[in-house]
Amino acid sequence: MGSKNKLKRFQENETFKNVIQPTREEAINSFSYKGKWHSFFGNNNPIIVELGCGKGEYTIALARKNPNKNYIGIDIKGARFWRGAKTALEENLENVAFVRTQIELVDFIFAKQEVSEIWITFPDPQIKYQRTKHRMTNAAFLKKYDAVLKEDGIINLKTDSEFMHGYTLGLLQGAGHEILYANHNVYNNEGAPKEVTETQTFYENQYLEKGKWITYIQFRLKY
Repeated sequence: MGSKNKLKRFQENETFKNVIQPTREEAINSFSYKGKWHSFFGNNNPIIVELGCGKGEYTIALARKNPNKNYIGIDIKGARFWRGAKTALEENLENVAFVRTQIELVDFIFAKQEVSEIWITFPDPQIKYQRTKHRMTNAAFLKKYDAVLKEDGIINLKTDSEFMHGYTLGLLQGAGHEILYANHNVYNNEGAPKEVTETQTFYENQYLEKGKWITYIQFRLKY
């Protein structure tokens, strides 16, 4: 994507009513919607968050299927989720929002027990050991998710990385968290949740065409 195209998308994002772009300082010290997301949407419906939402494909797809739930995509790359934000506006999806911020600030964006469900879709597995702190399912990140999730809140991890799948599964089992579902080839399992198999991103389709397996874990945190 050229720099001019990126700049145009950044400028358009500023005009979109469903896009919020706080500075890091604002996110940490004075994020206006923390604990008040229901006022943004104008209802008390459950809040579902997609972390590292990319183009917003999963956020949009789930929002279409579940109009009685509110969906928020979070990513630091606004030029990517521009597509999802624009699609939501074009389709008059009032249950969609996007926040441009770092994922590690999730506990500053949401209040305690404000989120019903989290989706993590195709994150960078950060395979090198020195990158462990950046893995989105490491112990530190799980603590942040626990801080914003309701007591019965659910986390979904969908990835093409066997490493990420195995790492997360081992971590969850070792810490005594509740694993609701786990499969390393979700499209070859008749019991897989429909939201997992009926919703696919652009890159996921590419992975499937190459014969790669898609893994999925659904779990609850138990601290």
